[in-house]
Amino acid sequence: MAGLLALSRTIDRMNEFIGRWISWLILLAILVSAANAIIRKVFDVSSNAWLELQWYLFGAAFMLAAAYTLKQNDHIRIDIVYGMWSRRVQHWIDLLGHLFFLMPFVTLMVIYFVPYVSLSFRSGEMSNNSGGLIIWPAKAILLVGFFLLALQGVSEIIKKIAIMRGDMDDPNPFISVHEQAELEAKALAEEAKALAQEARP
Repeated sequence: MAGLLALSRTIDRMNEFIGRWISWLILLAILVSAANAIIRKVFDVSSNAWLELQWYLFGAAFMLAAAYTLKQNDHIRIDIVYGMWSRRVQHWIDLLGHLFFLMPFVTLMVIYFVPYVSLSFRSGEMSNNSGGLIIWPAKAILLVGFFLLALQGVSEIIKKIAIMRGDMDDPNPFISVHEQAELEAKALAEEAKALAQEARP
């Protein structure tokens, strides 16, 4: 198990590094969008390449950060039923979900996108829009995103098994929406109380 946990930590560190740096693509996409709008309004000049570059950047940020989001346990979920069970049952739900839903899906996507990207690269596929960009980098982003997500899925499966065996602590203890609201309300009340005490003469 120690070797598998070492592999899991390596995958986690890699996806965390990628996820944190990829977030800057959002800023870059905003700057490209703003520059494109200004140039279009001021000089009445524009290009489909600039519009497609925005899509590429947003798509890259979304796909390449998906694995990091999974690592952080920040994907949207409906916890109405999930929150009713004990933490051990929740771990089983997560483990089975990763094994039977996440991993088959991402594995299929990786298998599907390898020839898809390869064909696009070899043919030099271009956008159908006038002045548009080459297509294969966008398709490659999809492939890399699903590959990173598959790796993170492996890491999450290893961690779930380790947690259930007692080999490691739970890095993401579950807190229901109700409990989270109570904690936030308590923190706000304590902050207001502290401010009130400071305001007293």
